[in-house]
Amino acid sequence: MWKQILSKLPNKKSSKNEHHHRGHSSSSSSSHASTSKSSDNGVRKSGHSQTKNAPVASSDGNLKSSGNNNNNGVFTPYEALPSFKDVPNTEKQTLFIKKLNLCRVVFDFTDPTKNIKEKEIKRQTLLELVDYVNSANGKFSEGSVQEVVRMVSANIFRTLNPQPRENKVIDALDLEEEEPSMDLAWPHLQLVYELFLRFVASPETDTKVAKRYIDQSFVLRLLDLFDSEDPRERDCLKTILHRIYGKFMVHRPFIRKSINNIFYRFVFETEKHNGIAEFLEILGSIINGFALPLKEEHKVFLVRVLIPLHKPKCLQMYHQQLSYCITQFVEKDCKLADTVIRGLLKYWPVTNSSKEVMFLNELEEVLEATQPPEFQRCMVPLFRQLARCLNSLHFQVAERALFLWNNNHIENLIMQSRKVILPIIFPALERNAQKHWNQAVHSLTLNVRKIFQDLDPELFKECLAKFKDDESKQGETKAKREATWKRLEEVGMRKGK
Repeated sequence: MWKQILSKLPNKKSSKNEHHHRGHSSSSSSSHASTSKSSDNGVRKSGHSQTKNAPVASSDGNLKSSGNNNNNGVFTPYEALPSFKDVPNTEKQTLFIKKLNLCRVVFDFTDPTKNIKEKEIKRQTLLELVDYVNSANGKFSEGSVQEVVRMVSANIFRTLNPQPRENKVIDALDLEEEEPSMDLAWPHLQLVYELFLRFVASPETDTKVAKRYIDQSFVLRLLDLFDSEDPRERDCLKTILHRIYGKFMVHRPFIRKSINNIFYRFVFETEKHNGIAEFLEILGSIINGFALPLKEEHKVFLVRVLIPLHKPKCLQMYHQQLSYCITQFVEKDCKLADTVIRGLLKYWPVTNSSKEVMFLNELEEVLEATQPPEFQRCMVPLFRQLARCLNSLHFQVAERALFLWNNNHIENLIMQSRKVILPIIFPALERNAQKHWNQAVHSLTLNVRKIFQDLDPELFKECLAKFKDDESKQGETKAKREATWKRLEEVGMRKGK
């Protein structure tokens, strides 16, 4: 009976043990939280290594909610900081860094109803930062430079998700008609880019300090962003990269080499990239500043990179910028005209008429900068190709080729070498005059014939006589071939019987 009563009493020892276990667990949890917080502070202090890794998320983790996650399960509210005008000058640098840290938080823009207040706080803070950088009247400290790069990295470096396309192969014309994909986070991204542009361009940014953080790794990740489908972002990137190229001379060879690698991948592997036109626009300005005589490295760039860029099907998307770059080279060194023209002939389109018209437009610009010695080196293969263009059934190709004679410089080059050129193109001119279906092409052909006939009647008569003789021989050859086939048919029929 006593045993039954004692068994019903509470076990104090086990209760005590349970209490001890709970206390130990709580202490362990607190210790873990403290370690986590210490680790987070350590990451914040190691600014240079963080810049090199260019974190995509905020300083407090991959936060896309309305608070700052301190990695210990506690959220602190996202609140606006005081304005610069409300603090003394001695505290402005500190406030500047605090505001940069605040702007490292990245919000989710896929849901417009989410974090409306916090998004507006960040937008206003970014506007204040832009004004502060723009009106800075003292050198930025190394800590400020570090925090600017960290904030910019957190916001702009992200995985670009291209929009799915229904067809795998897309014509350049279809791409032009298609609506560009706009980034939903642009209200913040635009201000981050604006801030960074003003920071790079600011005379208060010390290049020697900044190059420690705007390093090769940062530049490479910046170049990757040129594949963004948002044209507004690519335009900002173009301006920023140009400023970096101008300010950080140490990065110039690396930037050129990295852009070359992107071009190689585009031409010889993928034929897909959204930022080729922007890269070429930057390079057009860079080429314009090349010193004379041109370095061998720059000539190799022309031959191995720029000329092969005529190969992809989507040439129309960037041809204007490419043509400008090519022409810049010829204008700087007229001896390169032969190399460029032979390069164009190598990649001349066979079945794409619209691309052929683009080649003819570019050819005219190159020929305008070409001198007689270089012209004479390449005129035979060039006018063999032009003869094929003159006889093209696509009237725009034939018409564009005939328009070359409207250019005085090109006409002078042709007339100086007419004894070589006229025999090459005369058959094409004569066939157009006899039977081309398009009236405009027919009229232009007669005008070109008249130019040659008036300038050198003897040569014109010789070419006409040779053309008639060749036509007669071709007629005889055709008749013999038809007779041979007829005999073979008769032999076959006799054997069949």
